[in-house]
Order: sequence, then C-alpha cells, then structure tokens
Amino acid sequence: MTTEASQHPLELTNDFAPGESNFIKVDNFKFFYGKKEALHGINLEIPSRKVTAFIGPSGCGKSTLLRNFNRMNELIPGVHHEGDITIHGTSIYDPSVEIIALRRRIGMVFQKSNPFPMSIFENIVYPLRIAGQNTRSVLEETVERCLRSAALWDEVKDRLHDSALGLSGGQMQRLCIARAVASRPEILLMDEPCSALDPIATAKVEELIIELKKDFTIVIVTHNMQQASRVSELTAFFYLGNLVEFDNTRKIFTNPSMKQTEEYITGRFG
Repeated sequence: MTTEASQHPLELTNDFAPGESNFIKVDNFKFFYGKKEALHGINLEIPSRKVTAFIGPSGCGKSTLLRNFNRMNELIPGVHHEGDITIHGTSIYDPSVEIIALRRRIGMVFQKSNPFPMSIFENIVYPLRIAGQNTRSVLEETVERCLRSAALWDEVKDRLHDSALGLSGGQMQRLCIARAVASRPEILLMDEPCSALDPIATAKVEELIIELKKDFTIVIVTHNMQQASRVSELTAFFYLGNLVEFDNTRKIFTNPSMKQTEEYITGRFG
C-alpha cells in the first residue's frame, strides 16, 4: 500500500540543509523483528550539535530507530536490517567497527533511570573503570565535570560516596545523564527521558538538554509534543514504521506539510 509519506521527498526547509553539517545519516533503512518489518525505508540526516526529536504514537518505530544508532537492537534474537546508518560517513555496520567502541561514542539515557547500586561517585566513573582508567585525579575530575554538566554538582557534592539509590527520581535521571557523558561521547540518545518524572524534574532535564547540545548531538524520543517543541530544533514524525515528515520543529508544529502530521499534532489520533 502506498502511503502519503512515500509520495513526497523529505526535505529540510530550515538552515540545516541535507549535506550540510550532517552527522548521522540514515539511508533507506529497514529493520525487521523476525519477519515483521518495523521500519520501512527510512531516509534521514541529523545535524551535529542540535537536538532532534522523534515523535509519533506508540509502536510507530521511533525508539526502534533510536536504538539502531548504537546497535542496541542487535541484543534481540532474530532481528536484521537492510540499508545503512553512517556517522561522519562511516557505516556503523562496517566490519571494522567494534560495537563496544561504538557505544562509548554514543551515550544513551533510558526511559526509567537506572543508577547502579553503588555510590554516586562510582556510578559516574564506572565507564572509565571498565576502560581501565583508575587514576584518582582523572576520576575525580570526571565526576565533577559530569555532575556540573548534569546540573547536579551543587546538590550532591557533599555526598558523592553515598548510594545513588538515595537520590530523588529527577536526580537519578540527571545522574544517568552524567554517567552517559563520562566517556565523552559525541552523540547522546534519550529514549523518553522524562516520562517518569514530575513537572519540576522534567523542567530541569529539559534545561539540561538545551545546555548539553553545545557539546553533543542529541536525539530524543518523546511522546510529549510540548517537550519536543521546547527542546528541539528538528522534529521527525513517525507513523506505522514510516517517516512521514522531518523538518524544522517550528514548522512541524505550526505549518506541517503532511496531513498525517497535522492530525497527530492536533490530537486527532495517536
């Protein structure tokens, strides 16, 4: 069946034109869970040091695509893909690409905060210890740098060696963001990072996202359209495994090109 999305070329109508400062490129990418095709020929170019939001109803493929950027979906038995995803022109599926090294380059923050049952300090330095870094001065510098990046330093600097499980929900999520940036990744993936947080904690995480884009390319999956409009420069709308529209966030929310996008934005479905 031919969809409305497949009849129109995807173009960016803002300053981030295809081919200019593009960092992540998705090229005719299809993804399968066994025989079920979850993504249908996605073409997408994401610029560096911007926030790109993926929106759409549950089951539309936005989280599936996000988790392909660091090949996390390969942990699921029976999956396979067609097409390609490149970062700076290099395929993430190139045989020379080591998955562990790829995941160090691409940090990830999940829907539910997942601090380790250890101290705040050890949560943040865990990625460094795994990589063999145990120099105390390096670890201490990393902890302060990452907690400051996550706007958490002033709140926890006097209890770095207390259990991370004693933090509030919002603090735990910001700790997980601090841990995700500890290994200095280039890309930060966020899968519904605020869905379990109250409005005050959500506002702090959103402020953090806007600050972090100075140093990271950020891709966020969110069901909260207001959140997408607040934090992102670009928005991609997915429906039934298709990329319906990808454009400047302001245009998506005020003057979308596709009828499906308008109906979703205005709450007629989803």
